[in-house]
Amino acid sequence: MANDVLLRGKDITRRWGGLVAVNKVSIELERNCVHAVIGTNGAGKSTLINLLSGEIPLSDGSVELLGKDVTGWTQPKRARAGLGRSYQRNTIFPSFSVFENCRLAAQAKHQKGWAWWERADRCSVSTDSARDAAHRAGLDKLMDRTAGMISHGQKRQLEIAMCLATDPKVLLLDEPLAGMGAEETERMLAMLDELRPDHAILLVEHDMDAVFRVANQITVMVNGTVIARGDPDFIRNSPEVRVAYLGEGH
Repeated sequence: MANDVLLRGKDITRRWGGLVAVNKVSIELERNCVHAVIGTNGAGKSTLINLLSGEIPLSDGSVELLGKDVTGWTQPKRARAGLGRSYQRNTIFPSFSVFENCRLAAQAKHQKGWAWWERADRCSVSTDSARDAAHRAGLDKLMDRTAGMISHGQKRQLEIAMCLATDPKVLLLDEPLAGMGAEETERMLAMLDELRPDHAILLVEHDMDAVFRVANQITVMVNGTVIARGDPDFIRNSPEVRVAYLGEGH
């Protein structure tokens, strides 16, 4: 595949009546690349993720995943095809263990509805996937802990582990660093670095220091449109971005 583009959105548009939340946005996510999308509140960043993931339908444009046109596909179908995403708010099962959360996510990928007589915890494929995902997210020592009792940062790690348990090729991460302290942020950035070689990652984030550290490419949105795109040095020195988002003197 040219440039190893795993997810491509072309002229993505979403209208609600007279409001255009996302206006003809094109974006390409490549393997071994963290592509950050930044912008002030209301810029359309989360809506863009919702459109790429299939949570809400496009008004215009198209989405291509792993070389296939998935514009008309539902969110679950895109997820099974290799698209994983996290949300601004935790979407874990707080009363279950860390391992059980990962196993449930893995089962969504490796469904065996015909084997109604088989205990879910005896499915070696989903069990192995769950353990591997927890390991990659740095949660080995917390496998038996109740998910609702771990720290905020660990819950964010768990949410990514649940994504990884579905064996995605593309990760759409919506503010994974929100509410984290310095140590938790460092742990998350290290994990993104480890995941980068085998995935295409879209990162929506307000922590600009973290964005400029981890991102290979940055797209800047204002009022639903893209005003700039480039590597961190280009974005940092862009007069348009300074005025519209980062502020003069950033």
